[in-house]
Amino acid sequence: MKKILKRVLIIVPLILIALVSFIVLSSYFEHKELIAEEKEKYPAPGKMVEVDGTELHVYSEGQGDQTLVFMSGLGTVSPYYDFKVLFEKLAADYRIVVVERAGYGWSEISSADRDLKTVLNETRTALKLSGEKAPYILFPHSLAGLEAIYWANLYPEEIEAIIGLDPLVPGVIEKSEEGPFLSPLITFLTRTGLVRNQPEVFNNNFEAVKKELLTAKEAQIARTIFYRRVQTKNMWEEVDMVESNSQLVSKQDKSGVPFSAFISSQNEKDYWQKSITSYARATNGQTFILDGSHYIHLDYPELIAEKSKEIIEKTIKN
Repeated sequence: MKKILKRVLIIVPLILIALVSFIVLSSYFEHKELIAEEKEKYPAPGKMVEVDGTELHVYSEGQGDQTLVFMSGLGTVSPYYDFKVLFEKLAADYRIVVVERAGYGWSEISSADRDLKTVLNETRTALKLSGEKAPYILFPHSLAGLEAIYWANLYPEEIEAIIGLDPLVPGVIEKSEEGPFLSPLITFLTRTGLVRNQPEVFNNNFEAVKKELLTAKEAQIARTIFYRRVQTKNMWEEVDMVESNSQLVSKQDKSGVPFSAFISSQNEKDYWQKSITSYARATNGQTFILDGSHYIHLDYPELIAEKSKEIIEKTIKN
């Protein structure tokens, strides 16, 4: 009896491991096939340009005299759909451009480092190859605030103004006890395809969908992007590089390019608001503290669009 029990205790776990492995592997291979089908069914709405061997997606519309470049925050699966509700309210008056970094949206995953020098080179090159010309007015959300400031300090002649959307500024990460966070569990569920059986993961983690800002067709397409672009290799690398990138920007001489920002009042860290406000004041920029989430542009698209027009008009006059 003891021998039988011993064998059972050995065999049952092995069977369970084999079963789980079979389920995960089956899901993984089916997931890969579905990704290929979805990419063909829903091509990028903008231009795909090759930068150092990586295809990057650049979306543009509008014919205004000023070109507004939207730059997404860390982990924003689809920058195009994330900014859509805002840029649609500006497209009648300005040239609108959304650059999706490597590992985001329709852009491919890159093997290059995610230091600011590399990322900025990719952004500038992608814009040039897609036919866009400086000067630009940058709209960075969150993490992209560092790239925008780095860009303005390095090439001030290319940037007319920065209008941040709850943007990260130099010095904030260094004050934080905890850096940006990504979930290993969600990464596992996504890369194995198991997330396809958990629709609430998409519904709860795609902000524009959670706030019901997309049509049913847009949400359907966004879901396919979510399945292949959640917490990609490049996003994890951005987390690893964020402190050194912040320190790099901190060491730069400020260009004087006007920096304004819309700030979320819901951030628990008071130094986030203070740091952004201080940086804006140093460049004669404006700040607006709004009672909304970190994705402030999804909470107040109309207000941000109108105030941004005022900021741009003031910048042009000066």
